[in-house]
Amino acid sequence: MSEPLVVGRIGRPHGIRGEVTVDVRTDEPESRFTPGTAIATDPVTAGPLTIERKRWHSGRLLVRFAGVGDRDAAEELRGTWLVVDPGDISTSADPDDFHDQELLGLAVVTTDGTEVGQVADVLHHGQDLLVVRGAGGEKLVPFVAALVPEVDVPGGRLVIDPPPGLLDES
Repeated sequence: MSEPLVVGRIGRPHGIRGEVTVDVRTDEPESRFTPGTAIATDPVTAGPLTIERKRWHSGRLLVRFAGVGDRDAAEELRGTWLVVDPGDISTSADPDDFHDQELLGLAVVTTDGTEVGQVADVLHHGQDLLVVRGAGGEKLVPFVAALVPEVDVPGGRLVIDPPPGLLDES
């Protein structure tokens, strides 16, 4: 993996003093968003951004970046991805732990070998969802072991065992 890894996405401003909400995309928010840490951005022109302070409010991470002192400046950052170099990520001992970028582009087939499409995106809501795009359109597949029994990153494929109706045309 040579592509930068996403650790967060800047959301809407919070208040009038430059704080922003951050949609966290890392298992290590306490270490990734430490005050004084500089984080690269996508687009590159938005950063790097240095964390001045952070706090949790109603389950949402709020961050203030150095040099972002008002709501207008914070609004300009909305939608910016916060990224790190893959070399800065420690390898997990868990064989079922994947970074979104590892999954993107994997061919998706069913357990009987039927081609479904490719992983186009990974959504993080109450349940992680794989967005699978193929000839039958776009399908959302819950990323759980019962439905995704095999992920072969080096082989470039992901096997799903869909329940009846999951892949039906809508």
